[in-house]
Amino acid sequence: MSSESILDATLEAKIEQSKKLLIQIASDYAPATFANSFGAEDMVATDLICKFAPEIEIFSLDTGRLPQETHTVIQEAMTHYQRKFVIYAPESSDIEAYVRRNGPDAFYDSVDLRKECCRIRKVLPLQRALQGKKAWVTGMRAEQSPTRGELPESEWDEGNGLQKFNPLSSWSNQEVWAYIRHFGVPYNKLHDQHYASIGCAPCTRAIAMGEDIRAGRWWWEDPDNKECGLHVKK
Repeated sequence: MSSESILDATLEAKIEQSKKLLIQIASDYAPATFANSFGAEDMVATDLICKFAPEIEIFSLDTGRLPQETHTVIQEAMTHYQRKFVIYAPESSDIEAYVRRNGPDAFYDSVDLRKECCRIRKVLPLQRALQGKKAWVTGMRAEQSPTRGELPESEWDEGNGLQKFNPLSSWSNQEVWAYIRHFGVPYNKLHDQHYASIGCAPCTRAIAMGEDIRAGRWWWEDPDNKECGLHVKK
């Protein structure tokens, strides 16, 4: 990606809005934490946090099945920002029990088995990551999928009992990449291979031209219900 780009006034305004929100979160909701999956949106949020609200913790969920490219960008980002990120892993006993009962790739067999795998590898570690926090920040955007069409900048997370912020909610995909190019932000190189949304390796594929941005996530399931459980309202 070239770093030669010009930010238009609309994007500059969104950057300022996101910056102000992050500063407010750091001030009014400490301790706050940012859930970073190291996709394009999350790298924009990481850059903004490191520049303007470094008091906000940055954590990631290493599910045990992430692509190597994701591990690579985690290391690159730690070096680039001179900052360590808090990494949470699933409990090995939970994974062992799931695999013994169902097999290592049982998530392809049914939605229930896929959601159980996500619960073990993502939802339970997230609950540990959010313990003791007053707020958590995400890199979600409203246009990413039908399940995120109405995505406010701030909402009460009833399931986790804290405030949830989505400072990039109104950003477009084009604006995310304009920011990355302009500021030279590290990014996951799977994006160069047409991976628009990146999760675990066996549940993520590249998308074809014209497909929805999240078509590569759990592509064998109904697109109206494709979430891992991290952002489902309870």
